[in-house]
Amino acid sequence: MSHWPEANWTAPLEFVILGFSGWPQGLRVLLFALLLPLYLATLAGNLLILGLAIADPALHTPMYFFLGALSAVEVAYTLVLTPRMLAGFLLPPGGQAVAPATCAAQMGLFVALGGSECLLLAAMALDRYLAICRPLYYPQLMTPGLCWRLLASCCFGGSVLAIGLTTVIFQLPFCHGGLVNHVFCDLPAVLLLACGNRDLQEHVLLAACLLLLVLPLALILLSYTRVLVVILGVGGAAGRRKAFNTVVSHLTVAVLHYGCATAMYSRPLSSRSLEEDKLVSLIYINLTPLLYPAIYTLRNRDMQGALLRVVRHRTPGALDEADVT
Repeated sequence: MSHWPEANWTAPLEFVILGFSGWPQGLRVLLFALLLPLYLATLAGNLLILGLAIADPALHTPMYFFLGALSAVEVAYTLVLTPRMLAGFLLPPGGQAVAPATCAAQMGLFVALGGSECLLLAAMALDRYLAICRPLYYPQLMTPGLCWRLLASCCFGGSVLAIGLTTVIFQLPFCHGGLVNHVFCDLPAVLLLACGNRDLQEHVLLAACLLLLVLPLALILLSYTRVLVVILGVGGAAGRRKAFNTVVSHLTVAVLHYGCATAMYSRPLSSRSLEEDKLVSLIYINLTPLLYPAIYTLRNRDMQGALLRVVRHRTPGALDEADVT
């Protein structure tokens, strides 16, 4: 429990996101110049994947349906966080003042989109498991209707958890002011400003991590373990290579996403260094989302073929014949 008197347990009239406002101006301008191209490249890469998944008939399969949905979530995710973070590099020292409603909306959208992405990665693992381990039943099981229901369930699950967490946090009394020592209204940074039972707050955060990180990651690892066993045991060399590359791409993205999220949100509040959290945030906000489209497009021959068809304005059949020859 806090030692502050309960009379001081009031919600601040505004939150101030400190970001990197205490850093030298030259360094902040340099970071802005370095991170802006990464942000634009991330947007372009994810929009490219989404556009190809929609426009190319050869990619109208469950795997690319989920991949396009994942790219759409990534676009929304970067739009929520990155522009405000980039603007913070150019503002005068002192941070960005935001209304409590704005802070809550930013936190809620971040949790909803991040949670939806976690669940989507699990849905993609399920799709690959059925396609490789149950190939005879796959067309009957993974129908377009089921794909849309899974996508709706992922978005609904992330949104429900986001609304619950955000509501609980912003109903807490605050006795440590409104200075958020982070680049956005992240959960741990705001929780550290709250009064009351700190153990209960940590348990709520750890429960959310269990639902969104540990359980989906366990399902993903079990699915891909079974998939790898099947790949190595059956099929020709070409088929094994293509399936293996697909699984490796998906698994790489899952490890990056869950690894960063687990490192950020599974630690107790008492052992946190918000300065270190801000540095880590530069990675999971700017670098990690950029790797996703690079991994999926550079390692995926179907995506490469779709991109070539768009660039060359050729039909899928013509391109396939050219590839064979």
